[in-house]
Amino acid sequence: MKVILPVAGKGERMRPYTNNLPKCLLPVGGKTIIDWIVEDTLPLKPTETIFITGYKAEKMDEYLKAKPEWGNTRTVLQSDPQGLGQAISLALPYVNDDEPLLIILGDTLFDADIQSLANATENVLYTYKVQDPRRFGVAVTNADKQIERLIEKPQEFVSDEAIVGIYYIKDVKELKNALQHLISNDIRTRGEFQLTDALQMMIEQGCKFRTAPVNEWLDCGLPETLIQTNTWLLQNRPTLNNICHIVSQNKSMNNVKLIPPCNIGKNVIIENSTIGPNVAIGDNSVIKNASIQNCVIWKNEEVHSSQINGQVIAKC
Repeated sequence: MKVILPVAGKGERMRPYTNNLPKCLLPVGGKTIIDWIVEDTLPLKPTETIFITGYKAEKMDEYLKAKPEWGNTRTVLQSDPQGLGQAISLALPYVNDDEPLLIILGDTLFDADIQSLANATENVLYTYKVQDPRRFGVAVTNADKQIERLIEKPQEFVSDEAIVGIYYIKDVKELKNALQHLISNDIRTRGEFQLTDALQMMIEQGCKFRTAPVNEWLDCGLPETLIQTNTWLLQNRPTLNNICHIVSQNKSMNNVKLIPPCNIGKNVIIENSTIGPNVAIGDNSVIKNASIQNCVIWKNEEVHSSQINGQVIAKC
């Protein structure tokens, strides 16, 4: 299996935090967004992970050099973005027709059983039930969870199963042909080449797709939703964030009250402060005379004499 992770977006709604970083490298819950995604795929033992880069591509190239544990990786530059369909097409020359493909959008987190894909025998799209399907692309299914149609932002109710951006493709040759047909014939939706259009073509040509559920769909698109995702991750997907680990990694902690869950990086200095709940602090930060809760603090930050709740703290 190969994995494709499109990470070319500018993350404009996350300005100013994305002024110098691609959105996928923003920290949340003690890791970057892309760390959470890639680490979920590693048990599937991908033969290669392909990153479709664009905005601040050099930052992603630099980051991957420090990640040998991710195995074989490659970056492919989308220099002239024309939609997700075009982005995926740029990676397909590196994917064999007989090798399954897992595509995950590189800026959204999720809680889902993707390990079951190791035994999948057909194409799978992950979906999440939403209250207002008009904002999303949705999958229309039959009683056996087989997908009959994909519809983008339906204004009349046809399904509440929103497509979340996790696509498992067994029929790789058919995906290549569908995307090539769209691009060769300049078939666009809203001015772009859409992956959903290619998938719909595959369905119409007889390729079988089924849905699989996502338990949680975690938004990182706005500062306030990033904070909510940070809280969910600390509460539900803890890393080494227990108090004993925090104290052992950070010797300079004087008169500190820690309220879990927290994730505090290495070489952090905290004095005369209350930290937590739901706080992630990056490496080498300094916190003095502060009360902090429900926050993401980047590495190398300093907070003095402050009471902070529900913020992203970063030099941008």
